[in-house]
Amino acid sequence: MSIMIPAWVDGTLTPVEKLDAHKRGLRHKAVSVFIVRGTEVLMQQRAMGKYHTPGLWANTCCTHPDWDEAPSACAVRRLEEELGITGLPLEHRHHLEYRADVGNGLIEHEVVDVFLGRATDSLVVAPNPEEVMAVEWMDYYDLIALVRRKPDRFTPWLRIYLADHANTIFGADLAQAARV
Repeated sequence: MSIMIPAWVDGTLTPVEKLDAHKRGLRHKAVSVFIVRGTEVLMQQRAMGKYHTPGLWANTCCTHPDWDEAPSACAVRRLEEELGITGLPLEHRHHLEYRADVGNGLIEHEVVDVFLGRATDSLVVAPNPEEVMAVEWMDYYDLIALVRRKPDRFTPWLRIYLADHANTIFGADLAQAARV
């Protein structure tokens, strides 16, 4: 079954098959979610069956909305589909655009709505093995250091988020958590 995503073709938003959008490097809509618990960030290691960046660590959840799906609804849907997470309020934190080579001739050129959720210790995480190989709560500051030391273990978009957008995504939340 082919998955259609909203992409811009000749300046017009059009449904395009997902793999074709990545092969052509088309600018397209996306959603990313970060779940934090104090100074920890829930990270996922992408399943080996993914057609790009398999086995690499990424933010909690990242995906493409359906054609007529609101970004917030997409974030909620994919958190459940990928990680079994339900009922967690999400806050829209940023709207950004990036372009990155993800290997094998594929390009992510995404216009992304980024959401943040705050978890408690009781959050239930049940990864879908078709999507996620592993999950880990990583201390934000340790994560930043690890991405600098071993960037090839992480997806290109995560590296971009942390290098260029971390203050907007996490700023006040981590400053608050560090004071507690």
